Amino acid sequence: MRTPLILAVTLAMAGTAQAMHPSPLVEAEWLEEHLNAAGLVVLDVRSTIDDGGDRTAFEAARIPGSRYSNYAEDGWREERDGVAGLMPDVDDLARLIGGLGIDNGDTVIVVPAGTGPTDFASATRVYWTFKALGHDEVAILNGGFAGWERQGFETASGPLEPPEATAFSATLREELLASDAEVDASRQAGEQLVDARPEEFFSDARQSPATRAPGTIPDSVNLPHDDALVERDGAWYLEPERLTAAIDALGLDREAPTVAFCNTGHWAASGWFQLSEVGGFSNATMYDGSMAAWTRDDARPVQLADRGVMTVGEMRD
Repeated sequence: MRTPLILAVTLAMAGTAQAMHPSPLVEAEWLEEHLNAAGLVVLDVRSTIDDGGDRTAFEAARIPGSRYSNYAEDGWREERDGVAGLMPDVDDLARLIGGLGIDNGDTVIVVPAGTGPTDFASATRVYWTFKALGHDEVAILNGGFAGWERQGFETASGPLEPPEATAFSATLREELLASDAEVDASRQAGEQLVDARPEEFFSDARQSPATRAPGTIPDSVNLPHDDALVERDGAWYLEPERLTAAIDALGLDREAPTVAFCNTGHWAASGWFQLSEVGGFSNATMYDGSMAAWTRDDARPVQLADRGVMTVGEMRD
């Protein structure tokens, strides 16, 4: 028979274990309740992507106990062979994460600025990176720092000493990262390709400077990364109900192999997160090279709203 003391310790440990398995998307109330849990790391990733976010903004106001990494500048993505937004080497990412004092036993809550859909994608790209490195204990704060602050939760300020570096062990989950060849094979096999860009990119009314041609990958469908995000009281939140309705309207199969892409693997991370982690897709991957990599090859096809399917080379002639 357990003594009261042993029972209390057992219950406390059970509560801690439960706290260390958050859903992929957590609300500010959940984070406030678990903020002081052992092994919980709050990682603020504000950057210039959210129009003014940087370490200065972090030091001016942040969630108590949080750590900071600049998403745009600290090495979460890199450019190779003229293609922006690619996943860096696994060992480089492991050093980046370990340098933040994060080890494999920690649960990481990624905090964007909360100022818009593109900013939300910063958090999803960091989240996807953790998952791609084999680390499942990760979640995103819905509404980001803006939501936390506007809901009246406590904030801290002032400069911080860098965290003590630790070892982070990483093993690539190749099934979460689609290569150029794999995307082409998926296209030819008739698998689901989901373009996460806003409609004007999908329809070729607008072209990113990162790509060599407008248009989209043939036979893809458009699920704009920003459609399921809404603004409330100055902060942006992902609404699962809106996402479910959009997925159902497209008639997507949640069990079928699915590739999310965009221009440079930023909005695509949001698309992947929405499909895989919120929408219930069991076999979703992300194409980090996206249209920037796809259009590097003149022989690859692109689909245009008015002209049908053409090769990149034909588009550029």
